[in-house]
Amino acid sequence: MNPIPDNISKHDNVFDVLKERGFIEQTTHDDEIRDLLGKESVRFYIGFDATADSLHVGHFIQIIIMMYMQKYGHTPIVLIGGGTTMVGDPSGRTDMRQLMTPEVIEENGRRFEGLFRRFMEFDEGFSYTASGRTLEKGSISKEPAPGKAIRLNNASWLAPLNYIEFIRDIGRHFSVNNMLRAECFKQRMEKGLSFLEFNYMLMQSYDFMVLARDVDCKMQFGGNDQWSNIISGADLARRELGKQVYGMTFALLTTSEGVKMGKTQKGALWLDADKTSPYEFYQYWRNVEDADVNMCLRMLTFLPMEEVNRLSALEGEKLNEAKEVLGYEVTRLVHGEDEAEKAQQAARAAFGDGGDMEGVPTTSFAPEAFEGEGMGIVTLMRECGLVKSNTEGFRTIEQGGLSIDGEKVEDPKLQITSDRFRDGALILKKGKKTFHRVQIEQ
Repeated sequence: MNPIPDNISKHDNVFDVLKERGFIEQTTHDDEIRDLLGKESVRFYIGFDATADSLHVGHFIQIIIMMYMQKYGHTPIVLIGGGTTMVGDPSGRTDMRQLMTPEVIEENGRRFEGLFRRFMEFDEGFSYTASGRTLEKGSISKEPAPGKAIRLNNASWLAPLNYIEFIRDIGRHFSVNNMLRAECFKQRMEKGLSFLEFNYMLMQSYDFMVLARDVDCKMQFGGNDQWSNIISGADLARRELGKQVYGMTFALLTTSEGVKMGKTQKGALWLDADKTSPYEFYQYWRNVEDADVNMCLRMLTFLPMEEVNRLSALEGEKLNEAKEVLGYEVTRLVHGEDEAEKAQQAARAAFGDGGDMEGVPTTSFAPEAFEGEGMGIVTLMRECGLVKSNTEGFRTIEQGGLSIDGEKVEDPKLQITSDRFRDGALILKKGKKTFHRVQIEQ
């Protein structure tokens, strides 16, 4: 199931592979972690709070790291944050997260699980039962099967806890002075930090302690914004269990200018095809800036480094070949080979390079929508999701940013009638790279 080829790297230690691909930013113990990963199979975890009904491309980086670890013989623990999502992680936030109901969090967690199964094979016979007491060990149904990942939800041990017991047993290990120096809290002090969010570090640290105690987890990974929480968890495991555990953080996916990647006009770049279509997903990577091609090929594809370097070295128009490969490979990993092929063909067709238009985002309308006076162009743009408001639609046209079948639209009050359609369809183009097909239902 793991799509990483055997020739992905000349290295046989996954630490060196991750270093070569540019993932690793910080570690608690560089040499010890490298040695440990080289000599034994290690259980490690990454946490995913269920704050939305789909994973996005930021999560995809973490998934790829788990796939590398699994490829090299280690056991991923996918931790769904059913408990921590109830509080909300303040890391990287300028305001408090909107509180979600337990039912929504539970449903989001189920959706996450379905997406994770696309990328990793899980031991479905493995289960965990919490004791319900802060310092009392929980139990596992069996040892994880070799080569398979396991899946847990921290609500199973966080939800039953007695708050006073938790604060007495766990809170005593945390210095408020040290917590306030953590980056995740420091950046919130001006606007205000709720006591609810202040508990988050204790909860994530306790997660690490529970997994170290009950599942023999030795490492926690996360994005750079999780560093404070990770080292707090390692410290708690040392103080309470007398165990040495390790932490490692990875680079967030940012452009060469330091801007976080994965945002589109419609919002986040989701891994769910119902939220971001395979065509839109492909187009995002096909259109990255030249300076970001090498990083994206290294971190988001499983091409050998020799091929990454060859493609990245292309210049001028030839660099578009590298961008096509990038778009295809990332889309193939997330949506499968058929969808990647359709997306690439649709993009080529939209840009006049041949190909099949099947994958281009399409909105269908009943024939009567374009009879008589028809439909206003701004209304059509809004109905197709190209703009969020009439104001944005008028502004796009006034700035020369819309064309129909290659002809620029200059009148924002243009009415679209059925005689505009060729073979029942027309192509709207917004800006340089956003295409949308409008078709009349047969």
